Amino acid sequence: MRPQLRVVPDHLIGPILDEAKKILAEIGIEVRGARLRERLLDHGLKLARTADDAERVLFPPDVVDRAIETAPKGFPLYDRDGAPYTRLGGHKVHFVPGSSGLHLLDHRTGETRPSGTRDFIEYVRVADGLKNLGYLATAFSTNDIEPMVSDAWRLYLVLANSLKPVVSGAFSEHGVARMAEMMQLFRRDKPDLVSRPMSIFTVTATGFYRYSEDSCQNLLDCAEYGIPVEIVPVTLMGLIAPVTLVGATVMHVADVLAGLTMAQIVKPGTPVLFGGAPATFHMKTAMSPMAAIETLHLNMAYVEIAKHLDLPTQGYMALSEGKFLDAQAGAETFGGALLAAMSGVNSVSGPGMLDYVLTFSLGKLVFDDELCGQALHFCRDFDIRDDLPTRSLVRQLLHEKHLLTSEHTLKHWPSELYLPGMVFDRINRETWLQAGGMTLDQRVHQEVERLLGAYVSPPLDPRIDAEMIRIIRSGIGPDEILPETLPRVERSSGAPAARAERRARRARG
Repeated sequence: MRPQLRVVPDHLIGPILDEAKKILAEIGIEVRGARLRERLLDHGLKLARTADDAERVLFPPDVVDRAIETAPKGFPLYDRDGAPYTRLGGHKVHFVPGSSGLHLLDHRTGETRPSGTRDFIEYVRVADGLKNLGYLATAFSTNDIEPMVSDAWRLYLVLANSLKPVVSGAFSEHGVARMAEMMQLFRRDKPDLVSRPMSIFTVTATGFYRYSEDSCQNLLDCAEYGIPVEIVPVTLMGLIAPVTLVGATVMHVADVLAGLTMAQIVKPGTPVLFGGAPATFHMKTAMSPMAAIETLHLNMAYVEIAKHLDLPTQGYMALSEGKFLDAQAGAETFGGALLAAMSGVNSVSGPGMLDYVLTFSLGKLVFDDELCGQALHFCRDFDIRDDLPTRSLVRQLLHEKHLLTSEHTLKHWPSELYLPGMVFDRINRETWLQAGGMTLDQRVHQEVERLLGAYVSPPLDPRIDAEMIRIIRSGIGPDEILPETLPRVERSSGAPAARAERRARRARG
């Protein structure tokens, strides 16, 4: 029995699903990608012209129901080298860095600035050592790279610096094929990549019941290469969706079911996460907070609908609209993290993000790792652990005046008590002063630097490295220069003593 929280009454789950299916059947989805639209029409779906003069594909309820049946109820992820890593589905929760920021809050200077390649490499190396993050994400932009290949470049930097799976996605209509070709280098062949996926790609519904050209082509390519997808509508309550919870949930569910259905029509059995990145529209500031309390409520509502359908889930939670690592950032992040864990969201995107997902912070990422660890610990099973009957423990307490050294305590405290690391202040004032009286900013700065020092680069075949660079270069002009990257510099120098020292520091860490 794990802690759970429900927000949708049983009597409303059916009506919400029925209304979402009626929207798809009577109003439909504007599918702007010609190839995907052709596949849907070949499948027997019909077009209808609506009040906004758009041609929309209609999805009959039986087609949607068949898609729900063929969509996997869970699916595995493998690491870069093909070893089993985890499984998504049920109530298993994974926290993942948020995506896709444009700026970095520099932990060394306190400056918010455009992010670049070296920042991204440091991010991967820090995130690789955080114990409560399930896997990685291509979390923020590298502004020193040609935009047409920036998605593949960030994926390359993750693959070169970590073995962990990664949440990613393509920024252009033809980006998925290039990125899939890179990932296939780590598998025997294309079928092997399909059977042992190492990534989840985001496909975004663009509002107004529309899937853009990019989203349509990305969905097609992901299905072809067997890349699991998360369908992520940006439902803005009060702007392009009802301000009320039930109405917003209906619209959100309809958008996701459209993407799920299209994926199953293209290739039955394509793994799909029932996801979202909703927000409210703030009537005074004209901003759209993803950490608003109503947004969290909507996240939990659509996740509950997805779990009713026995589908794996994703959500943008455990993030903050604050500009710095302050009280607001901590409150918003932990509130989202705890609710996501209690709701059993399988893939929670958000740690490290600030300022309307525009800014990424390594300091916040290491702090969020502690918050995520506590949220996961809260959701452990409530079960008997040698503590029923309890009378023997009572007698021991009365005799010894404490249970500190009892066999029961010594056996269970390592798993029952969550002991946060040094970024959390859990010492008394005197000890804190003796240790230097460090502020939160100082503690997270120290932890970021410790993780960077403890990092050990995973082996990478130089031929695969060179081939990934060739694939990226194929998408840009001959005169474009790729940024210098730390991975290739370090591997080319490759001093054994330096590598041994990094491993030793990591062991001591």
